[in-house]
Amino acid sequence: MSFFTWKDDGLTSDCSSLDAMASRFEETAHLIKKLSQQGFQLKKTQKNQLIIHSDPEIFNQWGFISEEQPFRQLCLIPDDETIVDF
Repeated sequence: MSFFTWKDDGLTSDCSSLDAMASRFEETAHLIKKLSQQGFQLKKTQKNQLIIHSDPEIFNQWGFISEEQPFRQLCLIPDDETIVDF
């Protein structure tokens, strides 16, 4: 399953005012709501919060890079794709 780690420890560290912080939180909330509507889910592990999606195509449409181990990522490549060596 495709996933990336959600870390929010620096979300507002570069904001210079409370208004800027509020705007940043609102933008983030809007993004998280859109992710939820598209079928993304939150999976908590012992150390991290992962944003997951069961459909790698939708995950890729958002431009996210999966943090799955490389051998698992290779399993997601369809058999009919041609790999070209240079």
